[in-house]
Amino acid sequence: MLRILLKKKKAMMKSDLIRKFTNLARKERLTYDDLANIFKQVRKNLNLKHDGHRKRLPRILTDQELNSFFKVIEDSPLSHKIMLKLLFYTGLRVSELVNIKNSDIDIKNNKIFINQGKGSKDRYVLFPESFRLVLEAYLSNLNGRQFLFESSRGTKYTPRRIQQLVSGYMKSAGIDATSNRRLGPHILRHQFLTYLTRKGLTDAQIQLISGHSTKKSLEVYQHLSLKDVEKSYQEAWR
Repeated sequence: MLRILLKKKKAMMKSDLIRKFTNLARKERLTYDDLANIFKQVRKNLNLKHDGHRKRLPRILTDQELNSFFKVIEDSPLSHKIMLKLLFYTGLRVSELVNIKNSDIDIKNNKIFINQGKGSKDRYVLFPESFRLVLEAYLSNLNGRQFLFESSRGTKYTPRRIQQLVSGYMKSAGIDATSNRRLGPHILRHQFLTYLTRKGLTDAQIQLISGHSTKKSLEVYQHLSLKDVEKSYQEAWR
């Protein structure tokens, strides 16, 4: 009871302080920049630091759910099977996957060129050597199509359509969505990152492979190239 009363009192004090400061700011005709500078100085004087955004850990599939998912897609059309496995093997974002052209596939070197991925950056992603023959066979039957994945109408898949496919196959595998776990393609990206972490790849290696680009990660990129992590990536899938 005492805790509730103290909480209410604190809220009232804050409300009263906001009201008084608002009246003062209006009287002095303070601008947005004036207020920003004032609060900046207040934070500095009180030695207050931003805690940063709290990031929730992504909710991924259990090993059993993931196995069930891949069992279900074994009976799916070949294009769906290739697409869904590629999402897991590469950690690609859906917006990147839909724009892959056949000419972007480097079968010999187990690489795929991603043209203008997230952040308008070009990069390469790797796929396992064990996936090469399946992907090569698929490519040989595309009959001159431009994009790696196209609908029956000859147009490239939309991100929305791939989201529907992933969600549909997961439901067929008996996997349920929860309030903090959405059954979309991005969950396969989380699975990919988790898998490589379990296999012992370093954060720097995973950031390079997955296309993450933060100011902090760029500090290690200057000492790291895709060539350096290729061996570790291929060993992880054996």
